[in-house]
Formats: sequence, structure tokens, C-alpha cells
Amino acid sequence: MGIEEKIPDGVLLTTVAKVLNIARKNSVWPAQFGLACCAIEMMAVGGPRFDIARFGMERFSASPRQADLMIVAGRVSQKMAPVLRQIYDQMSEPKWVLAMGVCASSGGMFNNYAIVQGVDHIVPVDMYLPGCPPRPEMLLDAILKLHDKIRTGPITGKLGITQIDDSPYEKPIERDTRTSKSLPVDVEIAPYANAAPLPGEDR
Repeated sequence: MGIEEKIPDGVLLTTVAKVLNIARKNSVWPAQFGLACCAIEMMAVGGPRFDIARFGMERFSASPRQADLMIVAGRVSQKMAPVLRQIYDQMSEPKWVLAMGVCASSGGMFNNYAIVQGVDHIVPVDMYLPGCPPRPEMLLDAILKLHDKIRTGPITGKLGITQIDDSPYEKPIERDTRTSKSLPVDVEIAPYANAAPLPGEDR
């Protein structure tokens, strides 16, 4: 004698959080932020062969206020980092970030002062996608894993706030990169002894 026999046909029992999260995961609009060769693979998922429209994500938004998912595809330079952070701050909550490729995840082969060694120094990352570049199938797999993360998440969409003031994701640069002088999320670090001086810097 189960609960199925006590209720009429066509009645579904669930919670408000599950219904909202199912709607969220099926209507995630990506913000286009292609920076390098990974962007070509990101564009391929919009074509008929991979067809990201199956998941309700065919609208790559150029407006951050109408986007839910930022796909950072490619390396992020120190000059581009403030722009990326501004676009992220303009996105409405709840919002998610996918670091596509090894350059966005950890700096990749560009281990120098000009490239941010991981986009998680700028914005909180919800899903990391390795590869150089990752194939479109890998991007779709990462998106599906993010969908599952959204579906099982809290009613607010995120476990915590994602603003810069009290963000639990904020962390200092600990890898071998130079100080980013224009980014509020970075901390002052001592330059390495063998690092080349910046323009206008005396040694």
C-alpha cells in the first residue's frame, strides 16, 4: 500500500526547489566570451552536428544581463581580466562559470606575467573543462555535468553568494605570475628575483 494508490492519477509530488532547478537547467543561456582557439570549439556546439539547442542553450547572449552561464574559452590576459570581471558582475543571479580549456583553467602553456594563471583568480568557477583545445563533445559533457549540479542545488541556485565583497571563492595568487595591479581580487606578492622588470620599474 504505497502513496501512489492514495492519490489520483496525474498528480506529481515534488518540492518548489526541484521544479525551479529543473527549469533553470533547461534554460541556461550562455554568455559568449571566446578569447582564443577554444572559442572555435565552443562555436561548433552551436552547429547542427552537436546542436546545443537540444538543451535550450542555442542563444549565446551578447548581453550579460540576459545570460546565466559564462563560458570562458581561452587564455585570459591581465588586460582582459577586469573586462571579464565586469561582465561577470553584470550577470544576474544565479549565475555559473565554466572554464573551458587548460588555459582558462590554469594558464596552460602560457606561464608568464601576461596571462592570468587560472580564471578562478578573477571569478568563481563552477566547472573546469581540461583539454587543449577540448572537443565540442567534451564541452557538451561539461555542460551536462553542470546541469546536474544545477538540478541538485539549493533553491537559490548557488551554495553561496558570488559577489566579490564576501565571496568564499576569493583567493590570492599563489602561482608563479606577476602582480595584477588593476584587479581587486589579487593580493600584493613579492616579485621573483629572476623575473623581468615591468616597464618603468627600476631594479
